[in-house]
Amino acid sequence: MTDKEVIFLKLGGSLITDKMAVESVRSDVLERVAYEIGEARESAPNLQLVVGHGSGSFGHVAAAKYGTRQGVRTREEWTGFAQVSDSAARLNALVRKVFLGAGIPTLTLQTSASAFCQNGKILSLASKPIELALKAGLVPLIYGDVAYDGTLGGTIISTEEIMSYLTPILRPRWLLLAGETQGVFGSGGELVTHLNKNNIEQIQANLTGSRGTDVTGGMQSKVTDMLKLVGENTDVSVLIFSGLEMGLVRRAILQDPKIRGTVISTYP
Repeated sequence: MTDKEVIFLKLGGSLITDKMAVESVRSDVLERVAYEIGEARESAPNLQLVVGHGSGSFGHVAAAKYGTRQGVRTREEWTGFAQVSDSAARLNALVRKVFLGAGIPTLTLQTSASAFCQNGKILSLASKPIELALKAGLVPLIYGDVAYDGTLGGTIISTEEIMSYLTPILRPRWLLLAGETQGVFGSGGELVTHLNKNNIEQIQANLTGSRGTDVTGGMQSKVTDMLKLVGENTDVSVLIFSGLEMGLVRRAILQDPKIRGTVISTYP
């Protein structure tokens, strides 16, 4: 691993919460993942890690009720905007508490405090606090959140969208997406180990939405966004893998080439 290499790790909402219930945390999974992150940091002291998480059964439920992703204009919708933010922040507080308990020097950086969008696309977001946190040896913790929008009034930005915005600024080597599934699967049920613009059409029909409530699109949206990301940042690779398998989060952070998952990159 090179000196001060940056890696982004996203813990999916489906991984750390039960998306079929309302505001239900998978405490055993979250605690194990935190332990594995701590182990990886000890093994790679030069690692600079930015961790993000989805809202799972917290923010997505309120967001679906008020249609926050599509825009915020009425008084009722602004009330929903505030409730979505509160739900997401409450999950973040739980994640942060577990991380700190595992000895990870975690600092939450609330993206809604600085993000501004135009028609759902992030135009600006404060990155300097994240850079300074990394320099200080901290682990910045970000999460999908509400944001003000010049066209829609308000909207929701996903963790992947936030990380995509930060990628050309922080230049991570990997963007690791830990969820429930092992990766992307083909028509015969086989795991697609490498995905790029040349073979996406072969598996497009197999991409589905998310299990449970997810206002940001699930796997189909994720793959589309990540293909765009690596196309614009050719030195970055994405790994979609299962965080449910013990030890895989630690191995992914340490860049074990034998991990079972789907790599998305510009390379054949």
